[in-house]
Amino acid sequence: MKDVQVKDIKNHLGEEIRLNGWVKNIRSSGKLLFIIFRDGTGWLQAVAFKPALGEDKFEAAKTLTLESSVRITGTPKKHPKQEDVYEVDVTGVEIVQLTEDYPIGNKEHGPDFLLTNRHLWLRSSKQWANLRVRHTVYFAMCEYLNNNDFIRFDSPILTPNACEGTTTLFELDYFDQGKAYLSQSGQLYLEPAIMSLGKVYDFGPVFRAEKSKTRKHLTEFWMLDAEGAYVEHKENMQIQEGMIRHVINTVIAKCPKELEILERDAEQLKKADAPFKILTHREAVDLCRSKGSEMGYGDDFATSDEELITEGSDVPIFIEKWPKEIKAFYMKRDPENPDLVLGSDLLAPEGFGEIIGGSQREDSYDLLLERMNDEKMDIEAYQWYLDMRKYGSVPHSGFGVGLERLTQWMTGTRHIREVIPFPRMIYRIYP
Repeated sequence: MKDVQVKDIKNHLGEEIRLNGWVKNIRSSGKLLFIIFRDGTGWLQAVAFKPALGEDKFEAAKTLTLESSVRITGTPKKHPKQEDVYEVDVTGVEIVQLTEDYPIGNKEHGPDFLLTNRHLWLRSSKQWANLRVRHTVYFAMCEYLNNNDFIRFDSPILTPNACEGTTTLFELDYFDQGKAYLSQSGQLYLEPAIMSLGKVYDFGPVFRAEKSKTRKHLTEFWMLDAEGAYVEHKENMQIQEGMIRHVINTVIAKCPKELEILERDAEQLKKADAPFKILTHREAVDLCRSKGSEMGYGDDFATSDEELITEGSDVPIFIEKWPKEIKAFYMKRDPENPDLVLGSDLLAPEGFGEIIGGSQREDSYDLLLERMNDEKMDIEAYQWYLDMRKYGSVPHSGFGVGLERLTQWMTGTRHIREVIPFPRMIYRIYP
C-alpha cells in the first residue's frame, strides 16, 4: 500500500492509499465519523462509514481525540459538492498515539498562553500558513539573487566588531581573546567577499539587544544581507525592487491556500507589483509635516511617520539620501551634498513600515577613516575593514532584508512574533 501526502491526494483517486499524520478535528453523526486529518502538507476530511468499516474498527476510531497521531487507509475521491476538494473513504484506522487533554482547544486563548505553548500552537492552521509563507519568502529571495549572479557566502555569528556601535549587541567573553559579540548583521564580512566573488549574500540569525516591546521587534531574527562590487546607489535600489517584486509574485503563485487561511488580500499584494516610488529624506519629512507630524529634517522616522509616508500608496516607497548624522559610518556621502549619504530604506505599504535598509558604501580609505575618527571608533579593531579600501577598492553597495518583517507584510500579520517559529523577545525566551 502506498503512503501518500495530502497535497498529492488528487493524483490517487480510486486507489487504496495510506495517510500518516494527526487528527485536527473529529465529529460523529450516527453511522458516520468525520475525521479532519492533517499531515503537514495540508488537510482533508476522512469519512468512516460504520457498515463499511465494521463495528469494532468504527468504535475504535471514535476514541480518536484532538491531535492524536494516526495512520488512515482508504480511497480518495472528489468531494461531492466542492470544486477541487477531495476526501477519503476510510477502510482502516491505526492509532499511533492517543492524545489526552490537548491544552489548545477551539476557543480563544490569550497571547501569553499561546506563547508558553508555542511548541503546540505551531500546529494551528494560521501558524502553519505563516510558516509556509515564511519559507516561500526565503526561497524566493535566494532564487532571485541566485539567478542574478549572487553567491551565497556565510558570515560569522560571533564577531569582534559591531556594524553600528555596541550598545545594542549581546556581549560575551571569548576565551582569552577578550570580548566578542553576537552579530547584528553580516554586512562587514560581505564586503571582503565581493573582492573575491563579485556579488554575494548571506542569510542567518542576527541579534539586537534593544529593549523594544513593539509589534515589529525581536531579539533574535533572521536577515538576508547582499553586497555587490561595482554596484552603485541607483542600481542597488533596482536590485532590491526586483527581488521584492519576485517575492510578491512567488508568494501569490505558491501560497494561495495559505493566504486564504490568513485572510490576506492577494489583490492588494498584486497591486504592489508595480514600479516603486522614491522620495528623498527631506521630501518624506515634508510629506509627514504636511500631515501633522512634528519631525525635523535631522530625525529618523517613527512608525507613525512611516505610516503617513505610505498612506494611500499601493507600492513600497524608497526613502533615500539621509542626513549623515543619523546613518551608519560606512555609508557613502552624496557627491551632490556631503551632508547626506547615499542610503535608502524601503517602506512597505499598508502600514508595515521598513523592510529593507541599504546604501552605497564608502570606498575611499581617507573618507572612511575620517568618519570613523569623527565617531571615535576603535580604528585598530576595524583595520581589517579599512583594508578593503587599500587593496583594490571599488564602488560597491548592499542591503539587508529582515525575513520576519517581509513575511509580516506578505501575510498581513500585524505582530512579528507570529511569523517566526519560536520568538525571542525581551520578556520571553521559553520555550
